[in-house]
This record gives sequence, structure tokens and C-alpha cells, in this order.
Amino acid sequence: MELSLVRLWTTCFFYISTLLFLLIGGGVYSHSEYLIGLGSYDITGPAADVNMMGYANMEQVASGIHFRLRARTFIVSQPQGKRVVFVNLDACMASQIVKLKVIERLKARYGDLYTEKNVGISGIHTHAGPGGYLQYVIYIVTSLGFVRQSFDALVDGIENSIIQAHENLRPGSIFINNGELLDAGVNRSPSAYLNNPSGERSKHKYDVDKEMTLLKFVDDQWGPVGSFNWFATHGTSMSRSNSLISGDNKGAASRFMEDWFEQNTVERSYSEEFISDEIPRRVSSIIENHQDNHQELLELASYFESQPGKPATRISSSARRVRSALRKADMPGFVSAFCQTNCGDVSPNVLGAFCLDTGLPCDFNHSTCGGKNEMCYGRGPGYPDEFESTCIIGERQFKMALELFNKASEQLEGKVDYRHVYVDFSQLNVTLPEKDGKSEVVKTCPAAMGFAFAAGTTDGPGAFDFTQGDDKGNPFWRLVRNVLKTPDKKQIDCHYPKPILLDTGEMTKPYDWAPSILSLQILRIGQLFILSVPGEFTTMAGRRLRDAVKTQLKNSGNKDLSGEIHVVIAGLANGYSQYVTTFEEYQVQRYEGASTLYGPHTLSGYIQEFKKLSKSLVLDMPVQPGPQPPDLLDKQLSFLTPVMMDTTPDGDSFGDVISDVPKNLSLKRGNDQVTVVFRSACPRNDLLTEGTFALVEKLEQKDKTWTPVYDDDDLCLRFKWSRPKKLSSRSQATVEWRIPESASPGVYRITHFGAAKKLFGSVHHFTGSSSAFVVT
Repeated sequence: MELSLVRLWTTCFFYISTLLFLLIGGGVYSHSEYLIGLGSYDITGPAADVNMMGYANMEQVASGIHFRLRARTFIVSQPQGKRVVFVNLDACMASQIVKLKVIERLKARYGDLYTEKNVGISGIHTHAGPGGYLQYVIYIVTSLGFVRQSFDALVDGIENSIIQAHENLRPGSIFINNGELLDAGVNRSPSAYLNNPSGERSKHKYDVDKEMTLLKFVDDQWGPVGSFNWFATHGTSMSRSNSLISGDNKGAASRFMEDWFEQNTVERSYSEEFISDEIPRRVSSIIENHQDNHQELLELASYFESQPGKPATRISSSARRVRSALRKADMPGFVSAFCQTNCGDVSPNVLGAFCLDTGLPCDFNHSTCGGKNEMCYGRGPGYPDEFESTCIIGERQFKMALELFNKASEQLEGKVDYRHVYVDFSQLNVTLPEKDGKSEVVKTCPAAMGFAFAAGTTDGPGAFDFTQGDDKGNPFWRLVRNVLKTPDKKQIDCHYPKPILLDTGEMTKPYDWAPSILSLQILRIGQLFILSVPGEFTTMAGRRLRDAVKTQLKNSGNKDLSGEIHVVIAGLANGYSQYVTTFEEYQVQRYEGASTLYGPHTLSGYIQEFKKLSKSLVLDMPVQPGPQPPDLLDKQLSFLTPVMMDTTPDGDSFGDVISDVPKNLSLKRGNDQVTVVFRSACPRNDLLTEGTFALVEKLEQKDKTWTPVYDDDDLCLRFKWSRPKKLSSRSQATVEWRIPESASPGVYRITHFGAAKKLFGSVHHFTGSSSAFVVT
């Protein structure tokens, strides 16, 4: 009876608090014109042996987790009208073959409700996620071909996040807000930017876009249920030598925002906490803070020695996962996505680029040190600690998003609609207007990459003697190139002044090396238009595309568009085709220009086709679907060695502690770190999707039970996996906990979950725990 009264009081208090918060945070709208639904699902993938996507560095192979990756989705629908789906991936980019297979699954489940036309999928561009999930050869060379586990994790995660969002569809409102974030990105190719017309540059205060655009989703019953924002900065706070899976700065910002909201929900204190921009102190809100005598805590900890490894069920790690304990069964979880836009020339390494040997700034035009690119690296705000830089840039985006979230007042109103087309960019006729009123017709080219592509960037330099700004090429590397494919004169002339290093658009063995057919898409929600582009637009290229579409919309004569129009670019969406620069930037042939696949008129081609799409959208005209892209899934090759078996030394078990905490260990919050090493097995045996490989548990003193407080989705807890030798069947897991200031004083232990494979293929799960220790 007392428990029932407590539940009744808690429920009443929650509804009152929610109502108060809604009144403070933007109002209650009982006649919303949209249905909104949000979802989120784990897409972390294989945390061992798989090459990471982004830097094209064969030595950058996953060996653990910094924090987990997720697919975050929103669906917006008019009750009797159309609907759009937008999925934001904690991945380097979207994949054409991934989207094709997701759409197949959605059609099998929902019929024609969700198709390639109204579903947009975008990547945040982290360079610390598993690779091998794109279908074209050039993007899977360093991952030793196609990696089925990476691919399946993405397809499964995207599908499940969309299913969640679909099942969460309820009446609600959407608010939009934007503001300037000044210290989260710098231009890494300023010499190319300066080649744009001075009159055009004078219209802009900065050489990168500083504006963040945010959507706030408010459920009519539950209040705020999520936010999605777009801001341009590369996912390269984590370096090319990092081997821990990470969502980089945008993934970190999502984690901060979601934990901030969950903390405030648990604490039921909207009036004060909701306007705080502090990094969430989640643990203190779910574990009571007992100020016990230090000696008593040490004595208590001494009773709990390390637990030997023992069998576990497959769901053990999922059941102990921290955020499942925070989730309320009757309330949708808060989903916050930090999406990518025109980040092509924008680096999060805001301190600038310096030479490792001299400490001096790199050469301005070529980003070299003594003529070599290998020593020139950008520095993040936490230099030399890349984890700190990731946290800082993530925190800056989080604080900006929180401010926009709390102040959002402009409501999206009007039609939900979409347009989609496939365009063959290898032979697109592009009409260029001239000043005298005449026009010139030019063509894009089959894909090719220039010599400066191999030079890399200040975020991740290349190797050998390649340099940015190379518009001549090198005789030796031309000979090497010609072994693969010699470009003909037509191709060379088409790409001029780019000297061709890899003629990828004309290389088809064993299957296509690069895409030709690209997906272009516009999603409309009221006065917001999302342009989904399958590449990385530079700052000025993105500005030109947005301006062209906005002008087209305003000049359409459509009365629905007489007010403010918001146009955002969703980058790396629905596929990947590298970079898009302006014509002027292309002439300089820095990395971005050398990676603009379809020649100097690529951007003009995009602008032309998006103007057509936007016109058909506002005039409610149909568009031809265009040529269907290939499905190359059955042609994929993989040379990644499978896991044969896992073993331990005689007498040991999986999950055994091989390096425990010292006896009577006492650590301080905010300063100390604890490390425990376990007998382990390859994480590829079971990805533990929506689970965890590592856990920090706190002793509940009343009933002597262990409560999960941190897991491998927390930035303070790092799960590292290693083998003593490359092909060894033995391995170990190292769990490092950097104790945050927000941790509650008490008794703790470290727990590891895993799955071991026997010789003939069966997998068994295990767990083990360290001895207890004290945190003060």
C-alpha cells in the first residue's frame, strides 16, 4: 500500500513538473499539425580487427571503444499527408548499398510508406568507426574489402531506429532556431578559399560557416522528445593513430545533450536545471550520495575480491547497460543528433596546423614542413590530448545547441513533402549562364582523383612525396598509376587542371571503383528545406548551393513561401562521392579540389539539378527517377581474416582478472584513474549491440547489490582490446576508468562482458569483475 502511494505521488509530481517545463520551455500546443516520432539504435559494429573509415590508414585498426555509435532518426508526417524520414549516423558517411538494403527492408515491413524518395540518411563524418560498408572498391581497399559485420550493424541499426520512430509517432510541434558558434571550426585550406572572387568573399564575415540550425521536437503529451541540428566541422578531433571506436566531437555532443536531458528528467527539476549548460552529472542523480567514513568504506570494499570469470547469458550486458536503467518504459527516450553539413574544408583542430619537428606553422599554400606533408598536423583545443579535444569541441556544440533549444520559438508550419532523383554525374550536361545573357554547355567527367588527394590534409597527412596544391603530378607516380589504368586525353582534358592519379570512374575490375550515379534529395517540413548531398561540400560551395535553392524557392511565387525560408545541407547523405569545391577552389588543387571527383563543373551540376528539384517541389510537379544505381552486394570481396577460436592459458577462464586493483585502493574524483585487465575474447564474436563490454558498478550499501553507473558508452570509460600477437587466439581486455568529478563517493568495481568462440564455431558468453575499491 505504501509503495502504491509513492508511485501515485511520483506519477502526479512528474506530470506537474512536465507541464511546468512545457510552459517554461515553449508552450503546449494541443492542435499540432504534425505527427512526430524519434528513435535511436546502436550501430557500433565490430570493435576489433576492422580498419577504420576516413583516414585511409591501413594501420588504423579498431581495438576497443571510446564510446558507442548510434543511428538517430526523426519522422515527421502530416496526419492525412506525406511524411519524411531523416536518419543521422554516427558513421563516416552514408552508404549507397546500405540505403538500398534499408529501403528493401522497410518496403517489406511497411509497403510504400518509406522509400528512397522520402528517407534521407546522413553521416556525421567520424573517422573512428569501422569501415568496409561501402560498395565501391576505392572506399574498401584499406579495410581489406567488404566487411559484412560493419554493413549489417548499420542496416540493422538504421532499420531499428526507423521502426522506433514510426512506433513513437504522436501529435507534436517542431521549433527551429539558429545561432553562431565561433570556436568549433577553422578553414584547413584557406589558400583555396582565397581563390574565390573577392566580391563573393566580402559578403561573408568568416571563411567557414559558423551557423548552427536546430530543430526542437515537442510531443503534445510528453513535452520535448529530441533535437536535431546541423553545423559544419569535420569529425577529425580523433587522429589517424586512434584505434578506439568513437563518434568524435559530434557523437560526444549527442551524448552530452541526451544525458543532460535524462538527468533533468530523473531529477524532476526543470525550472532551474533545464537552463544549465553544464556537462551532465548523470550518476549523482541516480545513486544516493552517502558521506560515509573513509575507513568504513575501505573495510567494506575489502569484503569484495575479484570475481573469477564465469558464464553469462547473451543479454547480461544489455540488462546491465546504464542507459537502459535510466529509460522510462512509458516515456520515449530523448534523442539528440548533431548532424553534418558543408564541412569539406572545415577542421575542428582550431589552434591551427604546425610542424611536428620545428613547432612552427606549416606552409600556407601547401601545408608542408620543409616541402614534406607528413609532419604537418592540425592541433585541437586540447592538444596534445585528442580525447580532450574531442570533448571540448563536442561540449562547444552541445552548449550552443542547448542555448538554441531553450530559446527556440519559431514553429515550423506547412506542407511536408520531398523530391528525389538519381543523376549520372559521369556525363552530365551543365548549362553555365554567362554575363551577356548567353549560356555555355559544359560536361562533368567520369570520376578521377588528383595527385593532391594522396597528400591528405592537416587533419590527417598522407605519405610519400605528395603535396597539396600539386597541379602538375609526378613522373614516377604516373608510371605507378598506369599499371592500374591510364587515363585517355579526353579524361585528362575534362579534369584539367587536376593531374589524374587514379582514374577511378573508368576502373571496373573486379567491379566499379567509384560511383557514377548519385542520389539528390530535398526533404521539406514547412519552411525548412533539407538538401541531402552525397559528398563533402566546402564552405563556399555549400553557400552557393543554399543560396541558389533559396532564390529558386523565393522566386517561385508560392504563397506558402512568402516568409522566412530555412535551407540546410545534410552532408555525406544517401551515399558518398568525396568532395565538392567551387570552380575557383578546384583550380588550386588542394586536397579537396583533387578529391572533387567529377571535374571542375561538379558544383555547377549540383546547383543545376537541385534548382530543378526545388522547382518541382514548390510547383508540385513530379520528377523522373533517373537511372537506378547498381547493387554490387553480391560482387563484394573480403580478405579480412575470420575469428577461428579463442583460448586462455591452462587453468584460466574467460573473464578472469589478470591485473587487479591494489588492495585498500582509494581514489579521488576528478583526478585519478583505475585500470583493470581481464582474460578476454575477440569482440567480433558478439558485437553486444545495445549492450556493453565494460561496466563500472557502485555498491548499494543497504542491500549489498551492485548498480551500473558507467559503461562503454561513457566518455570517461575506455574499453581496449588486444592480442599478444597478430594471429594469436589469446587476448585481453583493458578497462580504464577516469573518475569524473561527478562520481558519487562510495565503493566501486569494474566488470567486463564478452563472448568467446570455440574451434567449431559455437559462441559462449562470459563475465568477470575486479576487486572493489573506494572513491572519495
